[in-house]
Amino acid sequence: MDCEEVMLTVRITAAERALLRELARGHGTDVSDVVVDGLLDVIPGLHVLPVLPVLPVLPVLPVPPAGRVLPAVAGDPGVSRLLRVLARPAPCAVTLWLPAPVADLLPLVGERIAAVSGLRIGPASAALAAALGFWLTGDPGRLAAGLAGLHRHGAPRLAVQRLDVAA
Repeated sequence: MDCEEVMLTVRITAAERALLRELARGHGTDVSDVVVDGLLDVIPGLHVLPVLPVLPVLPVLPVPPAGRVLPAVAGDPGVSRLLRVLARPAPCAVTLWLPAPVADLLPLVGERIAAVSGLRIGPASAALAAALGFWLTGDPGRLAAGLAGLHRHGAPRLAVQRLDVAA
């Protein structure tokens, strides 16, 4: 059976939930649409982060004491930001509806996060939570401007493409 949308519940922080709601309210859409736009914005960014050397799967997140940076990621703020997102507790649950093609990307996102961080993060909802948290750690003004740009020029998932065919 083929579905048009997939329902996932993710765990995020209260601050992330508030920011998502504010972004949705500011763009006259619902939280699920903002999340889809955020994923379309962040997924390419995850693919440019450097891959850590192959490490055994760690049962505990490699988070250094405050003020110290892991030696393997000392030069890359994106990887450090991802590790901070993965390490923090996420007490709030939010249910989202994602288009099936976007949900199909989540296992690939999880594999990329595992390659970048050296940590296996689990199911698709964990990959979604990590990617969403990574996106939301950006500057809120830049996030809102990015969403405005997507909506002004038409989001790729909503754009109707016209194909000119020579007669």
